[in-house]
Formats: sequence, C-alpha cells, structure tokens
Amino acid sequence: MTAPLRIALIDDEALIRTGFAAIIGAEPDLEVVAQGADGIDALTIARSGKADVLLMDVRMPTVDGIQATERIVAELAAPPKILVVTTFDNDDYVWQALRAGADGFLLKRTRVEDLLAAVRLVARTDALLFPEAVRRLAAAAPTRKAPKGIDDLSEREREVLVLAARGLSNQEIAAELFLGRETVKTHLSGVYAKLGVRDRTQAVIAAYEGGLVTVLP
Repeated sequence: MTAPLRIALIDDEALIRTGFAAIIGAEPDLEVVAQGADGIDALTIARSGKADVLLMDVRMPTVDGIQATERIVAELAAPPKILVVTTFDNDDYVWQALRAGADGFLLKRTRVEDLLAAVRLVARTDALLFPEAVRRLAAAAPTRKAPKGIDDLSEREREVLVLAARGLSNQEIAAELFLGRETVKTHLSGVYAKLGVRDRTQAVIAAYEGGLVTVLP
C-alpha cells in the first residue's frame, strides 16, 4: 500500500488551518503532518523533511509566503512542493510566489474536490497546475525584460515548452510530438538550463515574460 502524501498547513488564521486539516485528514491517501502560522514555521517544517506538500498562505506576518518560498527553494536540494493559498486569483503576490518557486496556487474559496485534486496533482504528476490561471496572472503582471535564454531555445524545445504551458504532462507531450518520455524530459532539462530556472512553472512563466507563449488554445 502506498504511503499517504504528507501535507503541512501554513496560515496565520487558525480557522483556515482547522478547515483544511479536517478536509485533507478525511482522505485515506493524504495526511496532515504539521501546521504553522507564518513563513518561519514553513521553513522549519520544510527543513525537517516531514512534508511532501506545503499549503501556504501568501500574506502572513513576519515572513510571508513569498519570502518563505524563496528561502525554501534556495536552501533545499529537494524542497517539498509548495501550493500558495490566496483570496484573489489575480493577486500580484501569487505571481511573485510562482516566480519565487511555488508549484501552483489555490483559492481559499476553492471547492473541496478541487482542493484535494490540486494537492494530489502537484505532488504526484509533472503537469502544470492550473495553466489557464497562470496565463491570466501573466497577462495582468507588469511587463518585464525578456528572460535570458529565450532566443537560445531550439525549435523542439520551444514546442515542448508551449505544450507544457498548456498543462500537458510529459507523457502527453510525448504522445503529441511522437517522442519518448525520456526525450521530453531531456528537452525540458535543456529548457531549464538555458532559461536559468529550476522547474516547469518557472519555465512557463519565463516563456510568458519573454513573449514565447502569449495565447493558450
């Protein structure tokens, strides 16, 4: 039997943590292993290695979710997946958190089934979480200088990156382009290296900011 995914809840509102804990704890494949009230707690939990996924509020006192994400990603060779939680889906704080290294985001008003699906998706697959929401955030974000390396991508790397931006997993990209899954992973590794990013979400953000991806089908 597969061990449950270990979830940590980071939010300065105890009521929010209690609600999420009740929802997540009722699932046989999910387990709430830790809770915290700010980014300092998030760092401590991440360093302990006890959690697979952090559900973390963006706006918190002392150390907020953006600062915590930056430090976790910078310090740890294998950080837990990070889902930032927000009230508004057009919040610039969310965009900053994604750029800092978060793997996706959730709205506090999200439906229970969507909350659970998001936690499982970000933990167990390589697909981008909520690609359409990333597109909306990119459209609303201030114009920035094109990331270094966009022009260095090969034609195949661009194709793979665009499909990743549409939310396709590596397996789905392989089927779309008639490639092996390992070949897709190799192309994505090349994308990450050329763009100077660590993961899929940051690569997609760089693609938007560099004008490579502007409209999703």
